[in-house]
Amino acid sequence: MLRIAFVEWPEALSTDDRQWDELRDSVSAARPDFLITNELPFGSWIAEHAVFSEDEARASVRAHEKGLTGLIDLHLPAILSSRPVWNGKRLANEAFVLENGAVRPLHRKQYFPNEPGWFESNWYAGDGSGFRVAEILGIKVGVLLCTDAMFNEHARAYGKQQASLVVIPRASGMEIESWKIAGAMASLVSGAYVVSSNRVGHSKGGTRFGGGGFAYAPHGRLLAETTASDPLQTLEMDAQVSDSAQRGYPCYVPELE
Repeated sequence: MLRIAFVEWPEALSTDDRQWDELRDSVSAARPDFLITNELPFGSWIAEHAVFSEDEARASVRAHEKGLTGLIDLHLPAILSSRPVWNGKRLANEAFVLENGAVRPLHRKQYFPNEPGWFESNWYAGDGSGFRVAEILGIKVGVLLCTDAMFNEHARAYGKQQASLVVIPRASGMEIESWKIAGAMASLVSGAYVVSSNRVGHSKGGTRFGGGGFAYAPHGRLLAETTASDPLQTLEMDAQVSDSAQRGYPCYVPELE
């Protein structure tokens, strides 16, 4: 059994703030084996600006480099988060795991919206690196970074790779129900647990983030959700439950040739 924590963390988070001290204390009190953060958790949300700025991109990279030190100081067995890294003249949004103090890249976001508040396609680029599971703390894990989760074929593919856990770090807006539908469907078609953390609050430019982290057991069974009053939730994950679900309906049904 693994104890997994998921959160809704505030916009423009910095490890210099008293707010970080409170978040750190809440994580320590929960004593998880595995913490899932929201997408790009540190610094301001740069993608609300329609025009790419190299200076702002560099500031975001620095904020996450500093934030990584804060994550290391949590001294957890594993933390999964995402960070901006350079990808040619733009950035990539790279999911990584911090496991026993060592950082390992896992997945780069491949799907980017382009609309007010989320001009991500102007800031980030995919690289065709695909969707592959990684082993973390002895289980197979697949990552869908925010909008990636809207393309359910990748959750199904993670299930075919025997992922016990699919994580969805988000920075999504106030409409939560479509994300819960995506999470429930991801658990149904993959046979995996699905855990999502989200950003919350509003940026200087007015972009609003809705929080609402969630966890689903296989077969789309909702386990828990974060709220403003309970911004950290935990679940106990049993990989054998996922293994059983992947041998059942609908996971066993073969794809069309």
